Amino acid sequence: MIETNKQNRFRRFGILTIAAVFFLIFVGGLVRSTGSGMGCPDWPKCFGHLVPPTDVSQLPDDYKTKFAVAGKEIADFDVFKTWTEYINRLIGVVIGFLILLTVIFAFPYLKSNNKKIFWLSFLAFMLVGYQGWIGSKVVSSDLSVYMITIHMLLALVIVALLIYTVTASQDFVIHQNQTYKPLKTLVLFTLLISLVQTISGTQVREMVDEVAKRFDDRNVWVDQLGLLFKAHRSWSLLNLGMSAFLMYKFKNLFDRHSLLYKASLALLLLMSTQALTGAVLANLGFPAQFQSIHLTLGSLTAGLQIFIAILVFTKIKFNKENV
Repeated sequence: MIETNKQNRFRRFGILTIAAVFFLIFVGGLVRSTGSGMGCPDWPKCFGHLVPPTDVSQLPDDYKTKFAVAGKEIADFDVFKTWTEYINRLIGVVIGFLILLTVIFAFPYLKSNNKKIFWLSFLAFMLVGYQGWIGSKVVSSDLSVYMITIHMLLALVIVALLIYTVTASQDFVIHQNQTYKPLKTLVLFTLLISLVQTISGTQVREMVDEVAKRFDDRNVWVDQLGLLFKAHRSWSLLNLGMSAFLMYKFKNLFDRHSLLYKASLALLLLMSTQALTGAVLANLGFPAQFQSIHLTLGSLTAGLQIFIAILVFTKIKFNKENV
């Protein structure tokens, strides 16, 4: 058995790391929506320095060609965009250290029957390193939309891995009060719908990037997005409806104070808020601040659904006393 304080320490750092990854997703969305992705045209340094400049006078006269990307001159220096991208990178470094600490605190599990906790933590750490390399490719490709999407989806994979690892490290059960054989199928189906919604959302985001290059007026963007955007918007209603049904079933199957029922309530609230931000984007000309909020809410929704699926498949015990 692992000492309780060591379990709690691992759990605390795991949760902190998960929260930090979600924050990084938010900042990454802000970087993208404000056009700050090329604020630092080189990697891992920024304009050749560990700490980027604060004024164009600190750069050589030929900086546009000296730091050219993919054979093209970079845009005029913008201190806001440069530091936005630089802070994004710094947060990524902090997350790397947080996951390293999580791996270190997972060492006691190597001597237990739950060795997978250590190895999954180590895998998450390796994926963060790979994510950093992907980030360098995003810069060197001059913000290729496909590379940005891969960068985003890999962040969700890391989150899912951390959520599973932290959840699996905790010894608890959730009592189910009634039988409902299709429960696991329902949860998987709901998760699948959410994943489709998330992936289609990344595709819509790619289209928005392309439209933004051709039209400065944000109010015409929606008209240029076509069928995929309409499908994404309609699919969100199915996603919301399935989450409402899931909450209804959990209300009958589990205690009102159970972790699963509370998670389903939080999921419905998140999805409703995300749908609201989507309506703001579609009707108010894609305001930049709402783009990053919408992206973050989508990521939180996917993470919470993964958490619910993990609980259903690993932590449920049927309560025979209520039969």
